[in-house]
Amino acid sequence: MKKIKISKKKGIFFWITGFSGSGKTAIANKIKPEISKFYGPTILISGDNLRKIFNFKNYSKNARYKNGLMFSKLCKFITNQRINVIFATVGLLDKLRQQNRQNIENYVEIYIKSDLEKIIKIGKKKIYKKYNNNIVGKDILAEMPKYPDIILDNKFDKSLNKLSIQLIEKIKRIVKN
Repeated sequence: MKKIKISKKKGIFFWITGFSGSGKTAIANKIKPEISKFYGPTILISGDNLRKIFNFKNYSKNARYKNGLMFSKLCKFITNQRINVIFATVGLLDKLRQQNRQNIENYVEIYIKSDLEKIIKIGKKKIYKKYNNNIVGKDILAEMPKYPDIILDNKFDKSLNKLSIQLIEKIKRIVKN
C-alpha cells in the first residue's frame, strides 16, 4: 500500500466511489468524526445532496461527467481553504477520477467494492427496480477504479461500524501529515 504525503496547506479530498447502494454515504457519515479528529475540520458532501441543491435531474453519462467535474471543482475550492472534504458519489468514470488525480492535491480515492447483483437482490436502492435508463451498472458501463488508494470490500456481511473502522485504519496507514 502506497503512502500519500499530504500538504498541510490544503485539506484532504476523500473521494468515495462505488455503486449506488454500496454504502458510500453511510460509511462516510461514520468516518467523518474520526477524519475530523485526526486530520482537522471536515465536511461531508454526497453527490445526491449536490444534485438536489443544484436541481440536476439529467443522469446521462455525459451529464454525470459534467456534474462530477463541477462537484470536484467545488471540493477543490473547499480543500484549498484547509478544510477536508469527504465526498460520497457514484463517480464510476475513469476520466473524472483521472482529472481529480491530476488537478487536486491531497486526493485520496476510496473504492467501496460491492456486487451490483447483491445490491439489487437485497433491495439497497429502489432506483435499480424503478428505472432502466441512465443507471450506472445497468445501461451505463461502470468504470471501476483501476488504482484506487483504498479498496473497502462491502459484501453486506459486516456492520457499517466494522466497515468504517476498517476504512479508518486503512486511511491512517496511507495518509501521512
